[in-house]
Amino acid sequence: MEAARRDHGAFEALYRKYVAQVYSFALYETRDPHAAEDLTEQVFLQALRGLPRFQDQGEGDDSTFRVWLFRIARNALSNERRRARRHPTEPLDDALAIAATDDPAQEVVTRDLVARAWTAIERLPADRRRALTLRFVEELSTREIGQVMGRSEGAVRVLVHRALHSVAEQMDGSRPARPSRSS
Repeated sequence: MEAARRDHGAFEALYRKYVAQVYSFALYETRDPHAAEDLTEQVFLQALRGLPRFQDQGEGDDSTFRVWLFRIARNALSNERRRARRHPTEPLDDALAIAATDDPAQEVVTRDLVARAWTAIERLPADRRRALTLRFVEELSTREIGQVMGRSEGAVRVLVHRALHSVAEQMDGSRPARPSRSS
């Protein structure tokens, strides 16, 4: 980290290491590739500006830097959502991308299942949705998620458990009939 404070080339190496993770988190939260790109850019600009104030806790790895980046991303998302509430826009729906299959009936079932899963996840409270994203999309540990979200590890485990339980309940409660295969 000390090298990154003095040398922009060292910061560039950190950028390359974490840009995909930050973008993925932003995309998962916003569902908009352009907004995710903008947010990712904001996060790294803020990180570059804030690098002199970054407190490395000396754990010998980049985990504290990664947690710090995700905190910046979380705050940038919160700011963006506040702006969006003040100035609402009409989002364009992206097409649901599912791999082609030889079985059209199965493709319909799969599309429906994916759509219902996203709907269930989007209905979650923001903290549960964010905990799921950080755990399963970004693959952060519960300790790291706790640091990003300002929660204890136990609280993170509870958030993830409750989120998974809520999604499962919503999915079970809205299961459509499978198409019949008549010959």
